[in-house]
Amino acid sequence: MPTYQLQRGTYDAYDDDALNLDKLQEILKATVSLYGFNPIITPIYEQTELFTRSVGESSDIVNKEMFSFVDKGGRNISLRPELTAGVMRAIVTNKLYATRDLPLKYYYCGPAFRYERPQQGRYRQFTQFGVERVGVTSPLDDAETIIMGYSSLLMIGFPRVTLKINTLGDEKTRDNYRAALKEYFAPHIASMCEDCKRRFETNPLRILDCKDPQDREIIAKAPSMSEYLSDEEKAYFKVITDALERFDIPYELDTTLVRGLDYYSHVVFEYHYTSDDGTNLGAIGAGGHYDNLVSEVGGPMLSSVGFALGLERLNSLLKEIKQEEYEKPFLDCFLIYQGEECQTVAFDLAMMLRFNGFKCDLLYQNKNYGAQLKVATRKMTSFAIFVGEDEVKNHRFNIKNLETQEQEAVAYDDLVAYLDEHLEVHHHD
Repeated sequence: MPTYQLQRGTYDAYDDDALNLDKLQEILKATVSLYGFNPIITPIYEQTELFTRSVGESSDIVNKEMFSFVDKGGRNISLRPELTAGVMRAIVTNKLYATRDLPLKYYYCGPAFRYERPQQGRYRQFTQFGVERVGVTSPLDDAETIIMGYSSLLMIGFPRVTLKINTLGDEKTRDNYRAALKEYFAPHIASMCEDCKRRFETNPLRILDCKDPQDREIIAKAPSMSEYLSDEEKAYFKVITDALERFDIPYELDTTLVRGLDYYSHVVFEYHYTSDDGTNLGAIGAGGHYDNLVSEVGGPMLSSVGFALGLERLNSLLKEIKQEEYEKPFLDCFLIYQGEECQTVAFDLAMMLRFNGFKCDLLYQNKNYGAQLKVATRKMTSFAIFVGEDEVKNHRFNIKNLETQEQEAVAYDDLVAYLDEHLEVHHHD
């Protein structure tokens, strides 16, 4: 028989890992729904041109990381490297901008694909959660979105989140700033890394994102975007920072922050996590404002803002931060029986409890009480319910609390009320 290997850069999630990825989605969806966001689901693959046009030719995603192929119809297709472009395409395709109140407020959650070097918490197939607010008219739209992302990370358990923020101005400001950067980097570019040389030709703003230590020394002396901002752009940005200060959101102004996608304008931001020993473990989420993306994919000019989080990376960090609270598989009750007649009663009893919202299990194997109890314990079960001949005859079942080891008899008609009262979490509410 052949042996099939897990593909490099992919990840099998099961048991507590899978439970926690589910829980992350649940908390994030609940948090953004407080702000009036609704779900949107788009295809995993799109025309390659959608990403090259919207993400930008100078981005690393387009240049290095896309999974692209030609389908049987001769069309150029790519697995989505991020979800924003697909959401914008869906908004234009379905004319949501014309049939819904603005701003449109959507959240998404699903797999994305990038052919990059695998590392802890980062995979070639990963789950991205994010939001898009389309048709914004105020810097408070940006501020609210930034605060929502920050709050979401606190809600899922990150104790120390630092917000890094910058403004890129409008298109005219960025054009002027790009020209200044080209003039500054021209004498240095020959000694810089290959990525910087490519970015010098396509989008010199992206040079500011270089991580090479030697290049960072050159970048540190580059002109600042703040020198090229208009008074209106500075006022726009101040509304955002004032809102952050009113709600005690700690932030750092990082003038080299440009983000890896070409469509951003005005405010851009990253959420960073700092460990107990003060080490910055890098960005755990990011986003920004963009003006032209909807029109780039065939719609009207609508300003937008959004952010995205990679769930596998969040999950990897939370394992270390919240070890004791890390979600474990569990059951409310386990049905233990002996004999064919009791098996039928146990089956029916388990189904009744499940219909009432309790997590139940039982074995359809000929195992003794002790062996079944061991399985119940391994499955993190709260209560064992014994279904013996006497219990069946009297319609009263012995229930054992597997934590306290206390046991008592409960009538069939009282089982739901008993479990409801004794379980801390009422799953069936």
